Amino acid sequence: MESILCALRSGEIKNIRPSVVISNNPDAAGLLIASQKFGIPTEVVIANGLKGWDYDQKIADVLNQYSVMPNNGLVCLAGYMRIVSVELVRQYKMRILNIHPSLLPSFPGLHAQKQAIEYGVKISGCTIHFVDENIDTGPIVLQKSVPVLDSDTEESLSARILEQEHQMYPEAIRLFAEDRIRINRRRISIKDQL
Repeated sequence: MESILCALRSGEIKNIRPSVVISNNPDAAGLLIASQKFGIPTEVVIANGLKGWDYDQKIADVLNQYSVMPNNGLVCLAGYMRIVSVELVRQYKMRILNIHPSLLPSFPGLHAQKQAIEYGVKISGCTIHFVDENIDTGPIVLQKSVPVLDSDTEESLSARILEQEHQMYPEAIRLFAEDRIRINRRRISIKDQL
């Protein structure tokens, strides 16, 4: 989130205005970073046992309150550890981006870096994708590979992947803001700049 907000502030990404940062955790560091460092409004939406659309309806209400609408908004998930409901995905179709610490479709879900090390792959990485109705299966916008070293632990691989995520997520948002992402079924192509 901080990398995205820095790219917006610097002008690297144009035509996008950050509206709100939402978390279900009132102690999330991102809330303080957003409000104190960037002056972005923040909201905490506590689950209180709610799941699926029962919870996501509250998220949609906050998005609407800040004019992040399905026809003109972009929702960027960063560190979001909940499954997005089918209803919210359908409402914001191809307007919810997520980042995942593996080269999808390999190692979806939790602990992707640990899965990669245990499987013995030589290359892992990260993926920016649109959220669809399943977990980590949406159309892929960008991917970046990261070698898996023999000496890697889950923590060391995670740190190297995170460096790439910080560069790649703002780039994906910039491409979206410039209307350069073209979607044909599941396949995404990037339109050249004029």
